[in-house]
Formats: sequence, C-alpha cells, structure tokens
Amino acid sequence: MRIGADTPAVVTGGASGLGAAVTRALRAKGVPVGILDMNADAGQQFAAETGATFAQCDISDAGAVGTALDRLRARQGQERICINCAGIAPAAKTVSRGAAHDPALYAKVVGVNLIGTFNVATQSALGISGTEPQNDDGERGVIINTASIAAFEGQMGQLAYASSKAGVVGLTLPMARDLAQTGIRVVAIAPGIFATPMVTAFPQEVQDALARTSEFPQRLGRVEEFAELALHIVRNTMLNGEVIRLDAATRMQSK
Repeated sequence: MRIGADTPAVVTGGASGLGAAVTRALRAKGVPVGILDMNADAGQQFAAETGATFAQCDISDAGAVGTALDRLRARQGQERICINCAGIAPAAKTVSRGAAHDPALYAKVVGVNLIGTFNVATQSALGISGTEPQNDDGERGVIINTASIAAFEGQMGQLAYASSKAGVVGLTLPMARDLAQTGIRVVAIAPGIFATPMVTAFPQEVQDALARTSEFPQRLGRVEEFAELALHIVRNTMLNGEVIRLDAATRMQSK
C-alpha cells in the first residue's frame, strides 16, 4: 500500500501508547488518520495536536463502531489502513482468595481485546472492499491487529488477557484467507514488553526487571519501534496472514 495523503487510516486506541505512536508515524507521512478511543479528553487533545480526526467509541459495541467509522469517513474518506491497538490488561488468577475468576471481568477483557478487534476489522474490511485497487497486485487495503507474546506464553494472572490475545492470533490467517480475493491483507503484531504508559507507571526496579527478560536488546521496546513495523507492514504487500513477534527474543516465564 502507498502511505500518503490519498490513503486514509483508522487507528484504535490511537490516543495513547502503541496507538499514539502509530498515529504520529502515519501523520508524519501525511496520512489522514481517524482515531477511535474511549478517552474523549485524551482523544480530542491528541487529535488536535497531531491533526488527526477523533471519534469516541467503545469498540466492544459493534453498533458504536459502525457509527464512529461513518463519522471518520465523512471527514477523511474511506480508510485503506486499519490498525487495531486498543486493549486492556487487568490481572486476575483463575482462583484467588477462595473465589473463581470474575466472569464479568473476563468478558470485558475479551470484549475489548478480541471482539473489539473483530468489530473494527470486519467493518473496516467491508468498507475497504468497495474501493478500487491501489496497485497492480489488486491491493485495496491492509488490516493490522495487535496480539501479544502473552498469546503464546501467558503468565500467572493473565488468563483473560492471554486468551483474548490468542484469539487475535487465531483470527489472523482465516481473515487473511477470507479477504484474499478482495485484495485486503491481514497481519498481526505480537509485541513484547514496551514502554507504554501502563508499563512506565511501574516503579523503576520493576521496569528494570522486565527489561532483563529480553535477550537482546535488553531493554523495554520503544513505541516508535512498533510504529516502524506497522508502517513496514503497510508498505510490504508480501506480508499477509502472519503474526510477527516484536519482542527482542523475550520468552515470558510463569511470573
């Protein structure tokens, strides 16, 4: 795909962390970017700062996703690039202090991380499918979803998070196959431990311990590195149906 003013994008969770880095990287290339985020204040402020368009949206609600995408398309046109970065990661064990894992919490995590990704990706794919091909390969667009290395090596307390991200891994290839004749690629990135606001809020000794789980480089990932990979995926038409680990060879231990 081309990256430029004629290739609009949608980024979920685009006002903070990995999503904000992706938004900045796309805007630096002149791409019209629509941000979907739950945090209205942060979303509006970041959109004003970067020149993006913002729509508040609970991505776990399919109807809300449709309404929000319509709002963004009215401003910037049909997106060709869809990058799903929105996610939550509350920790809870299967059984703790005499109680089973809260099913409402589990449903919420799956609702945002997996069903939310599904909602945005499928509705974006429908819109993209009505566009004209952009190149000689017949490519119309690309969808990039965010999984996690927890999908493969979930730690204690990550029952909900790991299984939701494993679902993102599992939908990658069949979605790519479903959309192949339409000329829409689907790729997932499975990041390791990145210096997102959630991680940098930890005490420094905790951050240092997390960094030591990486083989090389032995540090937290930079959100700009995630964004660099996302933009490469957009450009590289041969990348399709793949889950790419971006983790400095980290293999998570049980805790």
